[in-house]
Amino acid sequence: MTLRARITDDLKQAMKNKDQLRLSTLRLINAAIKDRDIALRGDGEDREMSEDEITAVLSRMVKQRQESARAYEEAGRLELVEREEAEIKVIETYLPRQLSEDEVAAAIEEVIAELEAGSIRDMGPVMNALKSRYTGQMDFGAVGPQVKARLSGAAS
Repeated sequence: MTLRARITDDLKQAMKNKDQLRLSTLRLINAAIKDRDIALRGDGEDREMSEDEITAVLSRMVKQRQESARAYEEAGRLELVEREEAEIKVIETYLPRQLSEDEVAAAIEEVIAELEAGSIRDMGPVMNALKSRYTGQMDFGAVGPQVKARLSGAAS
């Protein structure tokens, strides 16, 4: 079953179960996917998003909610923090399992060895390879500095 079909089925189930939080979050997910589909058609591409593109949309949604939760927490709006965290949990059920720190380090080492990357100039290809293999499984904002440090260390 595709990710898109799973989301649609779960939306229907949430309606039947009258699970308001899950229902509203799934509607937000569907809206984000449809918006991106429409944008693709506007760009002249006559296709729907791929599974990887949907995963990227879901990852962005999680990141947005994490940022919102931090802002709400700083403002002392704990009920809104709880809502954002609950939405994150729902969205994360559609994302691949996140890799542990050790698994991320191993993946970085593997790609660097495979590409025979030896300097900071190789950072782009290394990051592209990681993104193509591990979309939704690691935080590339945190991985970038790790790759940079590893390649900087390799050059010296």
